[in-house]
Amino acid sequence: MITARAAASFDPVGRSVAAARAFVRDTLQGWGFADIVDDAVVLTSELVTNAVVHAGTRADVLCLRAEGGVRVEVADRYPDRELPLAPPDRLYADPDRESGRGLMLCAALATRWGVEYTTTRKHVWFRLDLPDRPVGTRSAGPVVPDQLLPLAETRVRVAVLQIDAAGTISAWNEDAEYVFGYPAEKALGRPLSELAAWPQTPGTGTGVAEALGLSRWEGSYGIRGADGRVIPVYASHLRVRDAHGEPSTVCLLVHDDERAVLQSPTRVPAEDGRLTEPRTADPFEVFIGSPAPDDLDGLLQRTVERARDMLDADSAFLLLATDDETELEVRATTGLPSTRQRFARVPVEAGTNRFGSARMPAVHDDLSVVPGAVPLLDSTGMRSVVTVPLKVEGRLTGSLGVAAETPGRYSNDEALRLQFAADRIALAVESARLGELERLRRGSLSFLVEASDLLAGTLDRDQTLALMAQMTVPTLATWCAVYTITDQTSDPYLSYVLHEDEDRIDALKALLVQVDPPEPVTETGARPWAAAAAAVHAETVVLPLLARNRVIGMLTLGKPHEEHFRQEILELAEDLSRRAALALDNARLYSERTAISRSLQRSLLPPGSPAIPGMEVEVIYRAAGEGNEVGGDFYDVFPIRDGAYGFAIGDVCGTGPEAAAVTGLARHALRLLAREGLGGPAVLQRLNAAILDEGARSRFLTLLYGELHPQPDGGALMKVVCAGHPLPLRLRPDGQVLPAADPQPLLGVIDDLDLYEQTLTLDPGDVLLCVTDGVTERREGTRMLGDDGLTDVLTTCTGLTAGAVAARVLRAVERFAAEPASDDMAILAFRVPEQRTGD
Repeated sequence: MITARAAASFDPVGRSVAAARAFVRDTLQGWGFADIVDDAVVLTSELVTNAVVHAGTRADVLCLRAEGGVRVEVADRYPDRELPLAPPDRLYADPDRESGRGLMLCAALATRWGVEYTTTRKHVWFRLDLPDRPVGTRSAGPVVPDQLLPLAETRVRVAVLQIDAAGTISAWNEDAEYVFGYPAEKALGRPLSELAAWPQTPGTGTGVAEALGLSRWEGSYGIRGADGRVIPVYASHLRVRDAHGEPSTVCLLVHDDERAVLQSPTRVPAEDGRLTEPRTADPFEVFIGSPAPDDLDGLLQRTVERARDMLDADSAFLLLATDDETELEVRATTGLPSTRQRFARVPVEAGTNRFGSARMPAVHDDLSVVPGAVPLLDSTGMRSVVTVPLKVEGRLTGSLGVAAETPGRYSNDEALRLQFAADRIALAVESARLGELERLRRGSLSFLVEASDLLAGTLDRDQTLALMAQMTVPTLATWCAVYTITDQTSDPYLSYVLHEDEDRIDALKALLVQVDPPEPVTETGARPWAAAAAAVHAETVVLPLLARNRVIGMLTLGKPHEEHFRQEILELAEDLSRRAALALDNARLYSERTAISRSLQRSLLPPGSPAIPGMEVEVIYRAAGEGNEVGGDFYDVFPIRDGAYGFAIGDVCGTGPEAAAVTGLARHALRLLAREGLGGPAVLQRLNAAILDEGARSRFLTLLYGELHPQPDGGALMKVVCAGHPLPLRLRPDGQVLPAADPQPLLGVIDDLDLYEQTLTLDPGDVLLCVTDGVTERREGTRMLGDDGLTDVLTTCTGLTAGAVAARVLRAVERFAAEPASDDMAILAFRVPEQRTGD
């Protein structure tokens, strides 16, 4: 049964892929399907890419919510495209190829998928089922004698919060202030989501909004205290409503190692069907007989708690082995400073004897005699310890240990009991670990897809640096710093700093400036940076930014000392650094080439228009194309000799750099030839020869060239030659508009040009308007402004200054069509001011 649907269409452009991903992500998160968002985003990205990029058609995306999962359909407009089939023993596509990966990913990630054809389009659909998981994370310890109960502070602090229907805190008791450090006035009115570091551990699928919306919920998460540290808590939520019917949620929170205060005992069905409290059972039997939680961290945490209870220990710990079985990673502890140790690593083989290997059971009667034998327990006060390996089919999965504050507490009998328990739980641990790795892999794939898309969307260096940092914090680290290297002889420069707490950015930057930058190395992978770690009191790693076989910078990541980097996070950061380095280097190359291009283009522009006595002169120039300052259109106004000025406006065939090169040739040749005393026809004839001498690089051009001689009586004498260019228009004070020259052959086509010069006199109040065809050929569909349209605009300019005339023409051109101009455009206006009569 379909319970909700959402649909959107996307144009066949590259940016639509990111928009489709955002649409699917927002839709599924709004439906509460956080567990399958990453898979859905990856599949949608591939299928929409096939439609809008490879097929070049619009893509229609439809999301359908049903009981137990979601169906996503991606349709394109190519119903006759063939489905790429392959023999049964082969994959649908090669993972290294650009095509066919969408269907291969569907086969790998989707619960079900298929292709459907209609008369108008083709649908590729996939379904993702929600995993079967209980609401929240519930667990319970056995009924044990009083002397075996876990230790707690003399006074157990229970923080009581009340959350209103809008998700904001409406009540905050004294214990909450004590535990988290916020006074009531700083907490009331804030959304709980601002304080909750949710979830505290991977694998917890319920978010803040979902948990607050349930009638009852219990589980673990983190609250960020006033000092910025994450405080692990165990919470019990109960949804209530007041006398007016307004709903709210009462939250009871304790430190996570005091969860027994709030945790509900598991109830089992009696013979008559009623739920009853569990019978008193041996802790060991409860340990090995209870079902495992769905998430890895919940399983590990319950394992160490029950191992501690089983052997009457003061603490317990569980470490998981890396894939190569050379190191063990701390994943769960109880009775120890777990947040400080989490994700720390120790070697599997710590010594030459059997007690130094995690592959064998070991009993240490007194750790003070052999300091460092169990690095995890250094400075914890623990004296005796027993450790056993977790193995599955002979492969080391992890190590389980319990410890006590008194020496000589454990013997081989306890080691055998613990080993038997470890053997029973090892398979569940390995299964949950593999499930977590798969979820991390899929989440990483989705993260890198979006990161690549964002980095590829900009060529601006500063924006690339900002994107790199924002993708890193807080997803991968608490803070990050990016160092850049201009060239191989320069020192690394601190270019960007970001912290998840914006108020700490300036202080962090000040600390890092005082530390020598990390040494640039070409070795891939993360390495510790001890100098920064000591300065900022955080675990710090450095990853090189390598692009085109050279180091262009370093990406530095940091976390508080009590939070260690996971290997999976460092591997993901390494993948991100490779993509970011290439994007940063591309931005550098683009910036350098843009700067060179602009410098060269500016050299082709006139230095400025001279002030001509008794004349108003206005120039407006627009080059088509992003980043172009000079194109195929050009203009110039320059002095020739005393009392005489030259002017030109022209249009080289084409646009862009090739046309700009001819523009420079024409402008400089005109100035040189005119100052040699040559008349207009001679100037243009020699310029025509110079263009033809360029051979294959030559381009024809239209040109209006003239000489202007201001007259003592206030008018101006003009001599003009119009070589294939739009005719200049003369506006009289009475509103009459007439062409001011005759058309003649353009330049750059034939050798022998027979050109002649025409003379006209501008009287006071007259305007001479010269434009390029970018003005007259402005189009909107099948309509074109044309000579008549320009004449109509000029007719309305009577009495305006030269600047106002040029501005009105430009405004008319821009308003004629909605799309940006695709051709270069130049406007040159001359006006003889009207003489004022005295009083």
